[in-house]
Amino acid sequence: MQARIESIETILVDVPTIRPHRLSVVTMNRQTLVLVRIRCADGFSGLGEATTIGGLSYGEESPESIKVNIDTYMAPQLLGGDATGIALLMAKLRDTVQGNRFAKCAIETALYDAQSRRLGIPLSSLFGGRVRDAVPVAWTLASGDTARDIAEAEKMLDLRRHNIFKLKIGARSVREDVAHVAAIKRAVGERASVRVDINKAWSETDAMFGVPGLKDAGCDLVEQPISDDNNAGTQRLTQRALLPIMADESLHGPVDAFQLAASHAADVFAIKIAQSGGLVGAAQVAAIGRAAGIDLYGGTMLEGGVGTMASAQLFSTFDELAWGTELFGPLLLTEELLSAPLDYRDFELHLPATPGLGVLLDEEKLAYMRRDRSTLTVFAVG
Repeated sequence: MQARIESIETILVDVPTIRPHRLSVVTMNRQTLVLVRIRCADGFSGLGEATTIGGLSYGEESPESIKVNIDTYMAPQLLGGDATGIALLMAKLRDTVQGNRFAKCAIETALYDAQSRRLGIPLSSLFGGRVRDAVPVAWTLASGDTARDIAEAEKMLDLRRHNIFKLKIGARSVREDVAHVAAIKRAVGERASVRVDINKAWSETDAMFGVPGLKDAGCDLVEQPISDDNNAGTQRLTQRALLPIMADESLHGPVDAFQLAASHAADVFAIKIAQSGGLVGAAQVAAIGRAAGIDLYGGTMLEGGVGTMASAQLFSTFDELAWGTELFGPLLLTEELLSAPLDYRDFELHLPATPGLGVLLDEEKLAYMRRDRSTLTVFAVG
């Protein structure tokens, strides 16, 4: 039977977080997951996810806009199309829908999930196959309280769940931030790597003062210290070579990757499938980075299990992943939406060998938690 797309469903699910998650731009107490399910006439279906951070606080797409734009503009163009022609379908969306990288990522992921299930292979096999069956996973310390963050880090080390910690800073003064990082590094010592993510909160002069202090504190990596529209400033910071500088918010896909590489404005790329517009775009970003001698790090938009596993499937194919990943999103949530939780152990996320993404939704839990549970809408052919 032809693999014709029969229906596309976009689902919003609001899930509380286990604690406040403080970034320089927003404090999150819940995460809204955006799930996309594509069903095909041959009986196969696929899942994708397009989750953002803090609504519109992080970027120009929100959970609500993603759903509206998929339902209104994207789904009608895809319905009835051949689900195995993924490149053609995505080219059609690029030609007719501007931007909307996160929404396009969810659709592309769902199509690749369905196709790899159809072929009986893991999704990673569609991108060259794995070079690793597990990826290192960092944990973000973002309570804003130094003592609480230290206790949390100690717990993660005892559980052998994480030995890489990324600290969210930038909401306080530079001196306070540096002192916070130094205290946590003293507590964990050589048992763990400590990095920081400033989410572009510092000015260039703040960074000129703060980065040397972070180096003295034992910090290993600095993520997006200044505005994403100041690549010249990031270039100057990178070329001072005090600590590796990682591009995140300034990296929205292959074009940005090329420009950052050409100007030597990053030592590390934070690869995010949603920021890159999908799995193919993220693979292209990684290839540009590797060609330019830029290290890779597997980033997250704090997705749930579907988006996290989609990222892991792609990251497992990278021949180099020098700075590991931060695919901890599902662990930040109070509720599990998968029928079986992802396998986190021995400081890594272990990938399943089953076809597609290798994950299934808990349909009963989803039906209870979805935002529109009283008025379900599915866009279908006919």
